[in-house]
Amino acid sequence: MITAALLAVLAALCNAIASVLQRDAARSVAPELGLRMGLIWALIRHPVWLWGIAALIAGFVFQAAALSMGGIALVQPVLVVELPFTMIILSWAFGAVLDRLSWLAIVTLSAGLAIFLMAAAPGHGRWSPDTTEWIVATVVTAGTIAALVVVASATKGVARPAALGVAAGLGFAFTATLIKKCTSIAQQDPGALLVSWPLYGMVAAGLCSLFLLQNALHSGTLVVAQPALTISDPIAGILYGALMFGEPIRAGPWIVLEVAGIGLMVYGVIELARSPLIQSQSSPTSARK
Repeated sequence: MITAALLAVLAALCNAIASVLQRDAARSVAPELGLRMGLIWALIRHPVWLWGIAALIAGFVFQAAALSMGGIALVQPVLVVELPFTMIILSWAFGAVLDRLSWLAIVTLSAGLAIFLMAAAPGHGRWSPDTTEWIVATVVTAGTIAALVVVASATKGVARPAALGVAAGLGFAFTATLIKKCTSIAQQDPGALLVSWPLYGMVAAGLCSLFLLQNALHSGTLVVAQPALTISDPIAGILYGALMFGEPIRAGPWIVLEVAGIGLMVYGVIELARSPLIQSQSSPTSARK
């Protein structure tokens, strides 16, 4: 379990690097390309975005390795440390100094994660989803994401990046369930993986989630998009792990500590997203530099 957590931390670091690079490229693309494939074609011409994709692929490899050793309910919450890593990378890249409140938020988020994992003690799954469960999960997930995209398309202001951020977080959490299934197949029979539907479902879900992420970063500031993404992914991951794979989460009095841990994580994420460093990187002036 410790090895899975460490691999998840490395995945979060790679994702943070990808987030910084992709956001830098996304800010230079015309606003009218939002929610269009033209956005991706425009981004491909940016070397910085391609480096971000390379970091994202590295993060995927570490995440897959983590999921092969631990449950979704363990790995996805650990990925929340992506935001502190993002803050530290931004401070190094721009020679900025993190203020006291930002460091307090990082400590709060980290403490919340530790409290949640200690209280929940997520374990390995007790079963694998059958065909009916996969169909239900896919329909519910796709329907929820579609509804969020409709909301994003019909609104402006902070609601747009928030809705797209939640949609991307939900998509990445569902992708994690498919990664988990693929690692299980590969461990039992590597040759069967290439002819199994979870592999291609994982690729499709990952690409759709990446498209939603680019639009979330393109449509608004990190102050809104990042918390929506960072919070929705682990919460959805916990639900997928418990409901689809039977990953045990301690109940009873432990629920109080679990809720407290999640609350501290949410508070830390929101405070980090409101930090002066993040806001400066979200401003139009910084986008032209």
